[in-house]
Amino acid sequence: MYNPIDTEASLLAGLAQGNRKATEAIYKQHIRPIKSWIGQHGGDEDDVADIFQEAMVVLYEKAQKDDFRLSCKIGTYLFAICKHLWYKKLQKDQKAPDILSTDAGLDEGKDWAYEDDLNAHTERETHYQLLHDAMEQLGEPCSSLLKAFYHNDKSMQEIAAEFGYTNPDNAKTQKYKCLTRLRKIFYVAKAKW
Repeated sequence: MYNPIDTEASLLAGLAQGNRKATEAIYKQHIRPIKSWIGQHGGDEDDVADIFQEAMVVLYEKAQKDDFRLSCKIGTYLFAICKHLWYKKLQKDQKAPDILSTDAGLDEGKDWAYEDDLNAHTERETHYQLLHDAMEQLGEPCSSLLKAFYHNDKSMQEIAAEFGYTNPDNAKTQKYKCLTRLRKIFYVAKAKW
């Protein structure tokens, strides 16, 4: 009997759509070699879970893009990403030399096309972390006001009522001031990074 998530293309399409069965199938098919490799290189179960999850996030983000075409098998792509993430973790934890070995991203002489994807993912994660840190430094009521508008999709009318502003225009003015302060904090942090 044909299973709709048997092929690599259907697994990727299912992953991109958030299909739980496709995600589970990818996990079941590819976790074992990654678990074994990380274990052989000093990692434990938690390390495997963290590294594999981050690799799945990279694959998920790429699979959602219409122009993404995987030029190797899913397992090869995930393994290469996990390998790279593990070397970076070791490097960060100072368990490995500062420079990765010349074959850290290579296997059997093949260079994997994941490097750009991983760099974009890392840059995006850094951007989010800097933004999170800037929000923490922003303080109240600005932090709550911006979260109400951007995260909770509240209208200026709702924000005015919730924060005690006399009208939506005053709430909008305060939101603008808070956003300006957030940008300054963010860009200073980004410049230091």
